Amino acid sequence: MKTAEAVTLVAARLAAAGIEEPRREARILLAAALQTDAAGLLACDDIDEAIFAPLLARREAREPLAYILGQREFWGLTFATSTATLIPRPDSETLIEAAMATFPDPRKIRRILDLGTGTGCLLLAALHEFPEAFGTGVDLSPAAAALAQTNAARLGFSQRAAFLTGSWADALCGQFDLILSNPPYIPAADLIGLMPEVKNYEPASALDGGADGLAAYRAIITALPALLAPNGAAILEFGIGQLDEVVELIENAGFIATARADLAGHPRALIIRAK
Repeated sequence: MKTAEAVTLVAARLAAAGIEEPRREARILLAAALQTDAAGLLACDDIDEAIFAPLLARREAREPLAYILGQREFWGLTFATSTATLIPRPDSETLIEAAMATFPDPRKIRRILDLGTGTGCLLLAALHEFPEAFGTGVDLSPAAAALAQTNAARLGFSQRAAFLTGSWADALCGQFDLILSNPPYIPAADLIGLMPEVKNYEPASALDGGADGLAAYRAIITALPALLAPNGAAILEFGIGQLDEVVELIENAGFIATARADLAGHPRALIIRAK
């Protein structure tokens, strides 16, 4: 079939499955199936349905596009993805923006820590912006730590990054100028209500924040006095509606916190510093 016919067919199937922006995703899926890009897709004039049917079936089942494609862009860098980790999200780029605003002189950052590193997107994006720094990423999942190491190698950071398997700061010693984390923050009871792409495919351990969604923050904030270097900062992502509760935890631990909003205007990141 012609390209326009294939796009219309795939988009209709995706729309029926409840996918937002079905035509955009249809073009992405078709280009991936044909192992080409957007320009190459336009040049195709005879597309066999058998070529794209497997990918379409996966997306109709609400498998995330990033898992189907095996990659996702974050901070202008391309990261390999797998079901061992959360998919990098644009909202999390707020943490990198906050780090750059907090430390306008990149030379002052020499040691970076990323707790719950996942794909390594936060740590590797930070290393991209702080070229004299060395980064350490920690994840409870060995598969996640291995994927982050793979991404570091693919992006040319293998000599500037190390990845460990551990529970938050349990495996660490020493101090860091910049600490980043996008911890699990969804209350356990709310997991069942998440969209199918998240609930059925992304790892629950990276989503489940315990009964009130704050379990990971308690562990991280408790560890900060030993981990944070003088004049350093920790930057944590949090969910909508959690600002006041997380700030209270931070202030009770003797730190000060400044919120930074994401592109939609929602408070998304907290910059934590010593008083």
